[in-house]
Amino acid sequence: MQKQLIECVPNISEGRDLDKIHTIANCVETVEGVKLLDVDPGAATNRTVITFVGEPEQVIQAAFILIKKASELIDMSKHSGEHPRFGATDVCPLVPISGITLEETAKYAHKLGKRVGEELDIPVYLYENAAQEEKRVNLANCRAGEYEGLPKKLLDPNWKPDFGPAEFNNKVATTGATAISARDFLVAYNVNLNTTSTRRANAIAFDIREAGRVKREGNPITGKKVLDNNGEPVRIPGKLKAVKGIGWFIEEYGIAQISYNLTNISITSMHEAFDETDKAAQERGLRVTGSELIGLIPLKAMLDAGDYFLKKQERSLGVSEAEKIKIAVKSLGLDDLKPFNPNEKIIEYVLRDKGVKQLIDLTLTDFADETAGESMAPGGGSISAYVGTLGVSLGTMVANLSAHKPGWDDRWEEFSVWAEKGQAYKNKLLALVDEDTNAFNKIIEGFRMPKSTDQEKKARAEAIESATIYATEVPLLVMETACDSMEVMMAMAKGGLQNSLSDAGVGTLCARTAVYGAYFNVRINAKDIKNRETAKKLLNKAKSIFDKTLTNENEMIALIDEKI
Repeated sequence: MQKQLIECVPNISEGRDLDKIHTIANCVETVEGVKLLDVDPGAATNRTVITFVGEPEQVIQAAFILIKKASELIDMSKHSGEHPRFGATDVCPLVPISGITLEETAKYAHKLGKRVGEELDIPVYLYENAAQEEKRVNLANCRAGEYEGLPKKLLDPNWKPDFGPAEFNNKVATTGATAISARDFLVAYNVNLNTTSTRRANAIAFDIREAGRVKREGNPITGKKVLDNNGEPVRIPGKLKAVKGIGWFIEEYGIAQISYNLTNISITSMHEAFDETDKAAQERGLRVTGSELIGLIPLKAMLDAGDYFLKKQERSLGVSEAEKIKIAVKSLGLDDLKPFNPNEKIIEYVLRDKGVKQLIDLTLTDFADETAGESMAPGGGSISAYVGTLGVSLGTMVANLSAHKPGWDDRWEEFSVWAEKGQAYKNKLLALVDEDTNAFNKIIEGFRMPKSTDQEKKARAEAIESATIYATEVPLLVMETACDSMEVMMAMAKGGLQNSLSDAGVGTLCARTAVYGAYFNVRINAKDIKNRETAKKLLNKAKSIFDKTLTNENEMIALIDEKI
């Protein structure tokens, strides 16, 4: 069963005192199984966004400890900053990451809120998907009046906290209130402008954000508000859905920014918000100079941004992941104000287990040394997968060169498709480099199992059989992937850059070697499978792939002999 993981992104009302910030942030890792991912302080906003992840019970325990520590170290009666706020821990959203629904996450938000209210005596408002009434879904409603408005708000029966005291006592005067929620992944994203005018920045924010601006009679700024039948202001919607935004001036950078919350990046992406802001800015005589990502972002959002800008440049999308991220960073100006480190800002990269040793992370020299060493792994299966990786990488290179060839601008999309296919084959084969070694290790683990009793002997035999079948299936998958990848080299030999015909040929020969080598591994492992019917099926499939590969190889050689 997939492990349940949720992310917690508390925003604390302290962005200047680094000792306090790190004391508060670091306390979350006192809970076993919780990993602190990011701490992003802002001096002008006097606010820090903290991000951590783990299983639900551990995360809400860590969140409780953080809220408690923040209430002890932050005095809201002395706080000031550009960002709207009403508490020491201003907001504490829980975000489902894997194995858990938003509805299930909301139950944990309720559990956390109840404990904070009852044990810490902090007023708690539940918002977004944790809200218990419609008017509290929107955080802006819950936080209206901010800290300064709390004395009056807490006395209003309509705004009685969901948990905790409904009075502005001496303790609440220092802690303020806390808003707790369950929500989808939200991207906090600021766009930089070449102006110091908050008013101009707000005007652009109103152009873009979903809520837009209030409709007025006559003068659009000073005119009388237009009201609907219920006496509520009529609004002119902005350009983009699932976007909240305000303009502000950032003293530490000396510029105005538009601060966005992208509440659903599948509806409005970061790059769409950037481009539409740039257009609106130019219409108002301003220019976007870059942008700033607060907290973390999913890898897919960065890759989508890279693809978006590559398409605008009419360049191949079949480049590496690292290249797409570089294009996204430079196109969005994410390094405009400070360096942007993908390993610290992309959630999947932060979550990678850096303690796990992978063959594909070694240098070429170290990989060769590891292979040449005294251990039996990596062996022929891993090497076959890597040779296949090199082969399709050559085919992908030809596709990318062809997409970029002067005079072939009308064909860039055609070659981009082939390059993307090549990247997919390359990534699959790279994963199989380590998986083949892992499969071999599973057999070794099976042989090391105890065999003192009949039950232990049976369990050991079953584990060895299962591991042996898997160790046969992995090189079979190497064969299949390497054989299929030859389509990229063949297409490039026929219609790609002819100066690179030899590269397509070498790529094909590498793929052929990968299939041949993996075939040896299938055969040698299959002979130890006890279930001979299963072994026969695997061997028959392997022979079919092998024969197809030889046909592809002969076709490529004939084509090269004809053209060279």
